[in-house]
Amino acid sequence: MEVKIGVIYTAKELVVDMADDADSVRGAIEGALSGSQPVLWLTDDNGRRVGVPTDKIAYVELGSEESTHPVGFGRGR
Repeated sequence: MEVKIGVIYTAKELVVDMADDADSVRGAIEGALSGSQPVLWLTDDNGRRVGVPTDKIAYVELGSEESTHPVGFGRGR
């Protein structure tokens, strides 16, 4: 699943591809944003850890668990 995080004072968003299900990711994000954690830590598909200070998070967008990117050279309609 793809997680997009908007960070305050930054034009680009962070994109993290995760193997976890949407409910566990959402729970981790809600827990961090509730004020109990100063940093939101996420682990991507390759095992890399990404930390974002929770007071700098502008928004979080959770993508679908299925791949939405077409594969191949054909045009999607």
